[in-house]
Amino acid sequence: MRVTVVGAGYVGLVTAVCLAEKGHNVICADLDREKIDKIRLAIPPIHEPGLEELLRRNVGTRLVATTSLHNAVVDSDVTLIAVGTPFDGNAIDLGQIRRAAANIGTALRNTSTYHLVVVKSTVVPGTTDEVVTPILEAASGKKAGPDFGIGVNPEFLTEGEAVKDFMYPDRLILGGMDDRTIDTLAALYSPFNGVEQLRTNNRTAEMIKYTSNALLATAISFSNEIANLCSALGGVDVVEVMRGLHLSKYLSPILPDGSRSVAPITDFLWAGCGFGGSCLPKDVKALIAHGKRAGHPMSLLEAVIRVNEHQPHQLLALLRRHFRSLKGIRVAVLGLAFRPGTDDMRESPAIPIIKELLAAESEIKAYDPAASHQAAKAIRSQHFALCDDLVQAMTDVDAIMLVTRWEEFRRVPELLAQLRPQPVFIDGRRMLDKRTIARYEGIGL
Repeated sequence: MRVTVVGAGYVGLVTAVCLAEKGHNVICADLDREKIDKIRLAIPPIHEPGLEELLRRNVGTRLVATTSLHNAVVDSDVTLIAVGTPFDGNAIDLGQIRRAAANIGTALRNTSTYHLVVVKSTVVPGTTDEVVTPILEAASGKKAGPDFGIGVNPEFLTEGEAVKDFMYPDRLILGGMDDRTIDTLAALYSPFNGVEQLRTNNRTAEMIKYTSNALLATAISFSNEIANLCSALGGVDVVEVMRGLHLSKYLSPILPDGSRSVAPITDFLWAGCGFGGSCLPKDVKALIAHGKRAGHPMSLLEAVIRVNEHQPHQLLALLRRHFRSLKGIRVAVLGLAFRPGTDDMRESPAIPIIKELLAAESEIKAYDPAASHQAAKAIRSQHFALCDDLVQAMTDVDAIMLVTRWEEFRRVPELLAQLRPQPVFIDGRRMLDKRTIARYEGIGL
């Protein structure tokens, strides 16, 4: 099929590249000339494992990039909207969605065949039917249904694993205004053999996305709430508590051959310093706000956000156990991205941690395998220095804080063993074995 993807961010670019890899002819459209120029050269504008290889294989053949949305839509059968929907504190900002819909609608005036418009951006229930559809109809002079279809196809991509998640999905949610819309969307995904599909209406598809992210956020905050209680009680280690929890048949059932099948949700049932990124914080807050407008307060999700916002400060509390004052204390922060495998620092726990350290007049060194360039733009202080490698970051410091779960940080115990005196090590992800580090502190311990 001929497909246009509007937006060259994490979702849009991964969607475009992977659909091209599956055999579709794809146009990736974005107003950012710099991004488009990089894509044309098969240079990923974002850090995402596997993306560069797919770009090199498909750019110039099944994948092209352009800043001309109008021409892209006219030359396509399907247009996927994958633009940002930031949360402004009261509601999601639909500015990019509205502009994309208006431009797509204008282009549809110059088409003579049925065209499918699909919202992949995360939007609250009702947005596609009540906002996007009227804009498309007004701009195109056409009618949704007979002239064009309007659907919702939420993404379930984890940054750092987005290519794999798209190429091997666990589900396909096909939302649409009618059977023709959903059938066309199903045809788009026909190369994905054996993947379970749920056909539903647009509002339900929108709600499935928010519900999925809200569940993951809740699991994380639940684990951190338990961790903080373990710390308060004493004599209890949350790592052992969670290991015991994971042995439940609901999370890791015993198979007939005696082995265990571990549910992926257990990845979110570990204690840490909180969730971040462009999805979970924004989507949970947006759902809370949407519930209030509907007259249904979301008390549980409000608590999820409160726990998460407090969690980074737990690391500072652990640090203060060892120093009367943090002024002048030399601290290494390991990990700046909100999760491993990405350079995305949006809502990363590292940001409030570093800001609090700077406010206390600490001297900070930081290292991240991928996000240093983002940190250089986000944090500017003469008391904050970025390091080129792990060894440099850990040298000549009083304390080390592990914030992001990069596999490279497995080397920390052996590197610490070579340091004299031993700095305090604070494990914000409970990633390392406490028995291997002399001066160990950790969340939930």
